[in-house]
Amino acid sequence: MTTIQPQPPVLVTAADAEVLADGPTSLITLLADSDATHGALTVNRSLLREGSPGAPPHFHTRATETFFVIDGTLQVLAGEEILTLHRGDLVVVPPHLPHAFAPAPGEEADILVTFTPGIMRFDYYRLLERVYRGEADPKEIGASSEQFDNRYFDSPVWRERAAG
Repeated sequence: MTTIQPQPPVLVTAADAEVLADGPTSLITLLADSDATHGALTVNRSLLREGSPGAPPHFHTRATETFFVIDGTLQVLAGEEILTLHRGDLVVVPPHLPHAFAPAPGEEADILVTFTPGIMRFDYYRLLERVYRGEADPKEIGASSEQFDNRYFDSPVWRERAAG
């Protein structure tokens, strides 16, 4: 008879979490990557200050992305629709659904972001910070699409929102 041993819990204290800046108006706190959760999920917290461009239109082929608004107001492109989420709201974006996100105009958004199943993404966020600091070429972001399961595209709906 085989006994299944449960995995130990994953604990990340605020003091141990890595915090990155991927732009002048955005902080990403890395909480648990796929390797730490045995592939179950990847989770980060993003603080998007007023004026943050957020994430451009993209989709994932292997993971569902979930956004929970801790505080503030977040706008999320979901397909061709822009959703406005407030503190306590949650949206689940399935694989292949085009999406983007940013704080609503004149607002900040503090969000918890999860990917299920987990995909190794922390190196993607580190790449964004290196690009922001001028230590990496922005072309590396596009070149990493397959590795980090990000497929970028143009969205007239999101462009109009940003111009608005």
